[in-house]
Amino acid sequence: MAENITSAKATAKMVRVSARKVRLVLDAIRGKSVAEAFAILKFTPRGAASDVEKVLKSAVANAENNFDLDRASLVVSEAFANEGPTLKRFRPRAKGSASPINKRTSHITVVVTER
Repeated sequence: MAENITSAKATAKMVRVSARKVRLVLDAIRGKSVAEAFAILKFTPRGAASDVEKVLKSAVANAENNFDLDRASLVVSEAFANEGPTLKRFRPRAKGSASPINKRTSHITVVVTER
């Protein structure tokens, strides 16, 4: 029973951008065709756009090389960012006290499906 696989997935883990910022970029490309998603990411003025573009390229490559899917018919079906572990640091403050700094990370996942 050979099932036809119509989707491919790529994940980037421990990306040093908060999940909240990545979600703003992912919301812009979810549901779009791959070509349109790349065009949107190219002109998105956010730091997370380059990380999302990298994951999208990987998902497309997985679809083409592992599952023989046609690049022209691929659509971004799922795109989400989950929180990764937080790096906890301290900033020295007045009178010998300190304030916490949370350096957040995220796990970015993009799934492309053949239309």
